[in-house]
Amino acid sequence: MKLYKQARRYYRRYVGKIEDKLLDPTFSKRFGIALMVFGVTVLAARIAAAFTAPTAGSFAYTVYDVAINQMLNGPIGFVAGVGAMALGAVMAIQQRVMLAIPAILGGAVLLNAESLVTTLGLTF
Repeated sequence: MKLYKQARRYYRRYVGKIEDKLLDPTFSKRFGIALMVFGVTVLAARIAAAFTAPTAGSFAYTVYDVAINQMLNGPIGFVAGVGAMALGAVMAIQQRVMLAIPAILGGAVLLNAESLVTTLGLTF
């Protein structure tokens, strides 16, 4: 019963104020406008530009070849991806979920790096 009263007091003190603010007409109007601007921005993005790999002899081809082809898509990237997945599995077994999720996602990205290299486009 004591825990219930503490939870109710906490709810009234903190969550109740947030609900009052969300129901305020001026805040909801601003939030609606911001949501519409975000939607228009997302819908306006029509073109996805993909990164094309440089050809031999072009500017910085050697850097691209070493960093992407030999390291990221090569055995170093594979070992790093498998290591990250193994680390994520160990963290999940130890119930450290907040550490396991980024490790597993990072390992998956490293293992799929070959297909991600050209599809990231102009992100970087």
